[in-house]
Amino acid sequence: MKSKIIRILSLSITLSAAVPAYPSGTDDAFLDSIFQVSEIVVVENRKKEIIPAQSISGETLRSLNSQSVADALRYFSGVQIKDFGGIGGIKTVNIRSMGTHHVGVFYDGIQLGNAQNGQIDLGRYSLDNIEEIQVYNGQKSNIFQGAKDFGSSGTIYIRTRRPRWDDGKKTHLTAQFKTGSFGLVNPEIVWEQRLSHRVSLSASAGYTRANGRYKFRYKRLNLDNTVAYDTTATRHNGDIEALRAETSLFGFSSSGQWSAKAYFYDSERGIPGAIVNNVFRNGERQWDRNTFVQGAWENVFSHSFQMKVNAKYAYDYLHFLRNDPKELYIDNRYRQQEAYLSIANLYRIAPWWDVSLSTDLQWNKLNSNMPNFVYPVRFTEMIAVATAMQGYGVSAQASLLATLLQDRSGNGHTRGRTTASRNEWSPALFFSWHPVESEGWNINGFIKKSFRMPTFNDLYYTEVGNKNLKPEYTYQYSIGSNYTISHNHGFLRRLSLHADAYFNKVTDKIVAYPSGQQFRWTMLNLGEVEILGTEISAEAAAHAGNIDMNLRLNYTYQKARDFTDPTDNYYGDQIPYIPLHSGSVAAHAGCHGWDLNYSFIYTGQRYNAQENIPANKEQPWYTHDASLYKSFAVKGLDIRAGIEVNNIFDQDYEVILNYPMPGRNFKATIKLTL
Repeated sequence: MKSKIIRILSLSITLSAAVPAYPSGTDDAFLDSIFQVSEIVVVENRKKEIIPAQSISGETLRSLNSQSVADALRYFSGVQIKDFGGIGGIKTVNIRSMGTHHVGVFYDGIQLGNAQNGQIDLGRYSLDNIEEIQVYNGQKSNIFQGAKDFGSSGTIYIRTRRPRWDDGKKTHLTAQFKTGSFGLVNPEIVWEQRLSHRVSLSASAGYTRANGRYKFRYKRLNLDNTVAYDTTATRHNGDIEALRAETSLFGFSSSGQWSAKAYFYDSERGIPGAIVNNVFRNGERQWDRNTFVQGAWENVFSHSFQMKVNAKYAYDYLHFLRNDPKELYIDNRYRQQEAYLSIANLYRIAPWWDVSLSTDLQWNKLNSNMPNFVYPVRFTEMIAVATAMQGYGVSAQASLLATLLQDRSGNGHTRGRTTASRNEWSPALFFSWHPVESEGWNINGFIKKSFRMPTFNDLYYTEVGNKNLKPEYTYQYSIGSNYTISHNHGFLRRLSLHADAYFNKVTDKIVAYPSGQQFRWTMLNLGEVEILGTEISAEAAAHAGNIDMNLRLNYTYQKARDFTDPTDNYYGDQIPYIPLHSGSVAAHAGCHGWDLNYSFIYTGQRYNAQENIPANKEQPWYTHDASLYKSFAVKGLDIRAGIEVNNIFDQDYEVILNYPMPGRNFKATIKLTL
């Protein structure tokens, strides 16, 4: 019995977000009894973040008119999405104008990698199995993490659904089917099984098929404002067929937790290409096959020492085919491998003082069938030391990341030679002040220097790569404030306000421009870019009678200018595709199982090239979306059904020049839970 008590108290302090206080089936007599036990050490979880993340989870996440993670990220302030159109179009993310390559995307705690081009296509990750999305500027202000977590200028954490057994069941089964415009067919299934008191299994799979055909208007004006083109056409070669499957095991020990995941994604898609000179058809196709296995283990050894271990192996296959008689024939295949191991240690020196040491090792390799390919291999070692202190309403964290990187390349038959080597230091300082007299208000900020090596494509791609590219360095300065109030009664139940002002400086910035096809880019160093911005967000929850209401508002102002060479015509101009003003609104109202959702996204004027002249100006765009859902039960079966309408007013717009986006479109969903 004594060992039971120890296990129960240990479980209550593990690093899990939700652990039952007592084992299932605990006897009432046990709860009423008194036992004499030896000393038990209770370890408080002190890994609190001093700067909170932007977060969307639960019902708010499900209420958005979003198909993928990329669609949901449009509702975060300071985030820009590059979207090449259609349900199968490539979607990449940029935080605070520093570039896609400075964004670390973490899937269940371990980063998604792509050493080939450094970009993660977030359109691949369906929201149907996602529980929470968090966006951090700088890095997560938590010193108990892998060294890689300290390395990015901005991070996105995607957390998939974990089984919960509050209802006493041992099996959960959810099936969902979506259909709609562009020939969309999208079934999904999630199975959760409680294998034992401490081990659970989760498995999910989804299939997506769409023809991607939609009408658009292509209109271009001459410099004298006369009409050059004004055509209505149908988007072709934008189809996709994709299969996603993943399975996870979650377990708890007497003093920790562990998890293991296997992921598989296979797709074939058409690449519709840019609409240029009244050419509406393109012949590019792309096949992707992504597989990874990863595991995590966390343990509390004593009141003063904890350890975390993460490991991953990933294999990615990409096949790009251009079989268009009007253009050069290309049939390229790429095989990419990644192995990763991370060990993080947290030690408590005093109740107010923690320190950590993290060590990561990573290996990347890229093979291709391209002629004269250099077969690059990259070895990366990362060591991070960090400390956190708190007291008198002030919390502070400091970290220093050392990155040691070596590239080797050869002809595929001989031992490679070192082609690039870097040793870099990335320091960061985070702070938060919490006035005692105002519990819901704090002031926070951070200073950070980051570094990122050019990708394999940047350096070695046969037609596009530039071996003379320099690494990018970012310097970030941010100050902000949060205010939150909560009530259990009355109309206004919760109000959260957030404001940030920031200045970022990027030296030797690498920018990739589409050069006719999504797969090929023109690479160059812009030199020096300075980014001055402000983010303001508000979130409110209210209750009136039987109606629950939520409102989320975001606004971003960003002035991101090129200060490379004073003799350039574009010196001091806004860099391409960064709007001065952008924002979003998401509203939800629920009553008696009915859910009504509305969202609005606005992106202001921007430029599609370096010179800010009228010929390069892109007009603002905005969309209105709405959905209506009903939840009900039939003989123990929970059913949720609804319909979505996107781009209600059928606006013609482009996120990227010459890549028209869909007009008004619809989607219907039915979800069954057993």
